[in-house]
Amino acid sequence: MISLENISLMRGHQLLLNDVSLVLRKGQRTGIIGRNGSGKTSLFRAIAGEIPLEQGDINFPSDLRLSMMAQETPGVDRSALDFVIDAHKEFRKLESHLKLAEDSGDDDALARIHGEIETIHGYDIKHRAEQLLSGLGFAVEEFEHPVKTFSGGWRVRLNLAAALMCPSDLLMLDEPTNHLDLEAMVWLEQWLLRYQGTILLISHDRTFLDTIINHVVNFENESLDLYTGNYSAFEKQRAEKMALQQALFEKQQRRREQIENFVRRFRYKESKARQAQSRLKELERMQEIAPAHVDSPFRFAFTTLEHLPAFLMQIENLAIGFNSPLVTRINLGIRSESRIGLLGFNGSGKSTFLKVLAGELEKLEGEIITAKKLRIGYYAQHQVDALDDSHTPVQIIEQACEERGDRFPATEQEIKNFLGGFDFRGDRVNEVIVNFSGGEKARLALAKTVWLKPNLLLMDEPTNHLDIEMCHALEMALQDYAGAMIIVSHDRHLLSNTVDEFYSIHQGVFAEFKGSIHDYESWLKQSGQLNGPEKQRNESSSNSRIDKKELRQQAAAKREQLAPLRQEIRKLETAIEKTQKELSQIENELADEAIYKAENKTQLTHILQRRGELKSVLADKETEWFSAQHAFEELQ
Repeated sequence: MISLENISLMRGHQLLLNDVSLVLRKGQRTGIIGRNGSGKTSLFRAIAGEIPLEQGDINFPSDLRLSMMAQETPGVDRSALDFVIDAHKEFRKLESHLKLAEDSGDDDALARIHGEIETIHGYDIKHRAEQLLSGLGFAVEEFEHPVKTFSGGWRVRLNLAAALMCPSDLLMLDEPTNHLDLEAMVWLEQWLLRYQGTILLISHDRTFLDTIINHVVNFENESLDLYTGNYSAFEKQRAEKMALQQALFEKQQRRREQIENFVRRFRYKESKARQAQSRLKELERMQEIAPAHVDSPFRFAFTTLEHLPAFLMQIENLAIGFNSPLVTRINLGIRSESRIGLLGFNGSGKSTFLKVLAGELEKLEGEIITAKKLRIGYYAQHQVDALDDSHTPVQIIEQACEERGDRFPATEQEIKNFLGGFDFRGDRVNEVIVNFSGGEKARLALAKTVWLKPNLLLMDEPTNHLDIEMCHALEMALQDYAGAMIIVSHDRHLLSNTVDEFYSIHQGVFAEFKGSIHDYESWLKQSGQLNGPEKQRNESSSNSRIDKKELRQQAAAKREQLAPLRQEIRKLETAIEKTQKELSQIENELADEAIYKAENKTQLTHILQRRGELKSVLADKETEWFSAQHAFEELQ
């Protein structure tokens, strides 16, 4: 149990929490909700003892084991695998003691340390670390790469893997899904559902929250309100609470009307009947929870489009990549009403595809035919990083006016009113953005994209660094957006409520995925793709045009690949059987009471040491067998 007793918490001169009391019970899975800057991360740091309270106490059992995901990763020479194993400090400590005992020939210490390693399941720790890395999207050959060689997004994944590796009774994760692709996120969900301890989770992804949590703590008015249930339940409960406040009634009714208009417009789109039914149910549910967001500081919309050609872009036999193609034979027509979600594993080419369409990267071959009045709005993480830190929000929008080629530039007051919808108000609009947070810069980059009045939106992970209220506002704006869009996102709620069709990129093949985002999620779980994709099996694969000659060539290649795999599997099975047999013999020896007599101390030490070695070997061989068997089955 974790008890917050009359705590007050400040960040600089800002009061975050004032005289707050709260109890979180053992095994509870709690989502921490609040706007950017409300104090969520500061609360985590206070619980971890990293920052002091202004008053009050945070109490929990003295033997509580806490693991918190780090926000920074040093650029060290340690390999990715060692970095993750290092998080298990008890194992590393025993490992170091074992080496000292071996060097000094201390048989008593050796026997004791081997027993302690066995108790913490230390002999399979390498295997567990490899599973974490694989689940989070690292290739096997990357396990030994130094941490310093990974980009920022992959270092976030390493921090997450380390937090999961660390033995804990309380696991605190701050935005763990940032920089994860959908496949890694679904894997993480499965891992967290098996976790036996208490979870505190900060996330802007409502689908992720709904899957994991059973309680919500909401930051509101320098206090913490506890709700029972997942995020959707919280929205309903808060909506009921807010609906009681008469002053907000008119705002609620206007929002309901907007949603109902969207439902009516979408209901009769016969070409997307299956998606429509799923969307209709979701949007009708949203009417119930709309009041929960009426006090959101975010109010923005894409303006009415002046130019919206029927066809915006035609893509024919496009190949994309760098030195060699990542994806070939991409054929796609983008109409004014196209609303596309792009699926695929990290590194498959999704972001590269958007860069090529946006004109930021040269295509390798093929043709892209564009409408004369095409206006692209491209939003990606590097767009956020490219904002000029010496500019103010007003200056950035004024710069967008020039990019847009406005004959009658907006007045400063019009720009300020527009920025207010993104919660940039008062003096904030005239401050240089050098000290703005990542979330504030993301909102500003999004504001610039909206201001450009695009008729084709290309969005690469638009919800990264946004809080949950801003994600909700973006979802509402995209629903009312009249143009075409292609979105890459791991946010399933955003995808299910804004796009009509899905395409996937897998092993260089671009094809339509005939189903919803939830069908794709189910396929990931059922097809064993969450521990490192080898080959995608879905309906879309039938759409790739492969002639009979290619099929025969593929079949021959499969036979060639299967032969060495079959041989490797048999070899591994023989090694596993031999290791298991030797372990069985050792267990029989350890069952003999005579081995524990003083005169047999050295022999006992050697037996325990050998058992530890064999268990480690067995874990490695079983991992190799599983990988080989999985590859064999996928090729069949």
